[in-house]
Amino acid sequence: MTAERTAVFFGGVIADSPGEERMAEEIGALLAGRGFTLLHGGYNGLMEAAARGAAAKGGRVIAVTLADKHAEWGEFNPHITDAVHLPDPGSRLNHYLGEAELIVAMGGGVGVLHELAAALFTGTALRPVPVFAAGGKALRLLAFLKREKWLVETPTRSLAFIHPVDSTAALAAGLDRLAPTGAGS
Repeated sequence: MTAERTAVFFGGVIADSPGEERMAEEIGALLAGRGFTLLHGGYNGLMEAAARGAAAKGGRVIAVTLADKHAEWGEFNPHITDAVHLPDPGSRLNHYLGEAELIVAMGGGVGVLHELAAALFTGTALRPVPVFAAGGKALRLLAFLKREKWLVETPTRSLAFIHPVDSTAALAAGLDRLAPTGAGS
């Protein structure tokens, strides 16, 4: 039996621009087209755009949320096929990062910042899961983190797992480069 391939998508409820929302939808379609199940928060904005793209390609989209916040945060977007309700933010991050074959992070608020920080820690300290920073807001954040030395390459902490991409085509090319290790097709 083949193990399920999972991609985690971190993106906020408010897109920086209509172009960023289109990019999220294209990313969802690309990942589903490559056979990935998409995990994300399950709500609106960039998450919904990515889910819409994945659903258009027949992909599976799993919402991963906090059990005690679902009523407050509202209904899932209509493209969700399954849901996981976890008790706390740590369990949620562990679920995401333990399952991820790769991560795509776009712009968002403090929630996405928290998720991206955990992904970057995982990549530098635990296992080199590929993290693709996609779109203007994520690329500006990544540049800031490097410029201010929050992200620093050291002999024991490689940053080779981080892949800045400014388009869906660049993400597809990045997935192709990962293909020999099983992360692309």
